[in-house]
Amino acid sequence: MLPSSSIVQNYINGEWSAPNAETYLEVINPATIEVLSKVPLSPASEVDRAAVAAQTAFPAWRRTPATERIQYLFKLKALLEEHNEDIAQTITLECGKTIAESKGEMRRAIENVEVACGIPILMQGYNSEDIARGIDEHMIRQPLGVTAIITPFNFPGMIPFWFMPYAIACGNTCIIKPSERVPLTMQKIFHLIEQTGLPKGVINLVNGAKEVVDALLDHAAIRAISFVGSSPIAKYVYSRAAANGKRSQCQGGAKNPVIVLPDADIAMTTKIMADSAFGCAGQRCLAASVAITVGSAKTTFTDAIAEVASTRQVGFGLDSGVQMGPVITNQSKTRIEDIIQQAETEGATVLVDGRSPKVSGYENGHFVRPTILQDIDPAGEIAKTEIFGPVLSLIHLDSIDDAIALVNRSQYGNMASLFTSSGAAARKFRYEAEAGNIGINIGVAAPMAFFPFSGWKESFFGDLHGQGWQAIEFFTQTKVVVERWHDWTRQF
Repeated sequence: MLPSSSIVQNYINGEWSAPNAETYLEVINPATIEVLSKVPLSPASEVDRAAVAAQTAFPAWRRTPATERIQYLFKLKALLEEHNEDIAQTITLECGKTIAESKGEMRRAIENVEVACGIPILMQGYNSEDIARGIDEHMIRQPLGVTAIITPFNFPGMIPFWFMPYAIACGNTCIIKPSERVPLTMQKIFHLIEQTGLPKGVINLVNGAKEVVDALLDHAAIRAISFVGSSPIAKYVYSRAAANGKRSQCQGGAKNPVIVLPDADIAMTTKIMADSAFGCAGQRCLAASVAITVGSAKTTFTDAIAEVASTRQVGFGLDSGVQMGPVITNQSKTRIEDIIQQAETEGATVLVDGRSPKVSGYENGHFVRPTILQDIDPAGEIAKTEIFGPVLSLIHLDSIDDAIALVNRSQYGNMASLFTSSGAAARKFRYEAEAGNIGINIGVAAPMAFFPFSGWKESFFGDLHGQGWQAIEFFTQTKVVVERWHDWTRQF
């Protein structure tokens, strides 16, 4: 039995509490299989408590000047910087990625706090005088009220910050539900939030699974939902939120293609592609999943990427020299290995086989080594399936036109990249490729915090994305005021 301090808690109305949950899940280190903690699957009543607290806090918070609201974010940024190493270690322990990847994740989180601190300018409206004689018109932005954020396991530190800083900077209150697989990172971060002195009820934390998600989607006090996860769940969240009259932004899955042209710098391309396909064990929505070689790039790139995949150091993310950690669960490991087997059944060649690896000292960990699948059928299931693991599929085509056509046939549209030395090819690609995030000689086209994290097709459901200006648009509603004042001075 774990000590009570190892039980994950909720944070509601400025207080930590253990919910009266019937079910608890073990939080497992995916490399060592050590039980780190237990997380409660909170009942819907916990969502109601959080929503009432957030709704109660909202009137005073929205009346707090924006210049005062961001002071709490300045304090949070300083605390995140101070505790970056500790939070990064927690991410590695519960999520599995390397410590360098965890530190990079938190750097992106901090960048979003920095951008949200510009809210006094970003939230400004506009006006026009004399739209008719003596009549002026103004557009102002006002907060929505209570908002909710539902986040996935693969970036437990960064993804909440795509939304939360903007939500509260705009004057909203919010509830965060982290993935039940990786709840410890948000425990650390909420202890830092507590230190900022943020008023009670402005930010709340509820741990749980589907019952909590459904309660957030159905609660009358919650006005907006931000979600990141798989496409089927994103569509479910989007549909149920819309049915309940809520605005939503739902980031889904991906099958990110990368085109390699014959004129690409193969050494550079190989290094960048390996980091993209195998970084975070392939468990990110911007991981390269399909490499489409054109012309002579087939031989040069294939040989180079196979060598890099075969020699990549796999292990526990806190160990020195490790370049890739485990996948999140044993179920994920089994699913990925089953997909590799399915690819073989479809006629693909397993050029580099990462199944059933032996990682010294961590023999029971959820490891899949980097895998290369060659000669994938462009019309087969593997070419369409989001693997969400360290597996790179290779497809060869004869021209850039054929390659772009294949990119555009995908049901997903999260990211697409091109490696080339040709400006004309690069312009053609960014003009024609049907994806929301485009990379040119970039393996992970992750937007900076002051740009929206775009996504098209089945990769995104909604109208306004996270980060940057679109986050401000999402977390505010516009009010137009048309006014005329009688000139009383004419009476005297």
